[in-house]
Amino acid sequence: MARTISIGAQDFAELIKADCFYIDKTLFIKEWWENKDKATLITRPRRFGKTLNMNMLDGK
Repeated sequence: MARTISIGAQDFAELIKADCFYIDKTLFIKEWWENKDKATLITRPRRFGKTLNMNMLDGK
């Protein structure tokens, strides 16, 4: 069965439970983490997954 493309998903756990299509951005997170900057400005278009990436880091 084909996976659904979820638009606007903000909860990583729910996205995985629903077996939705997901683009893995863990290398982006690794690069961000290793920079050890005091502040990070993530400028990406709407629906790019900014909140979803931060939700992955939350670990809840």
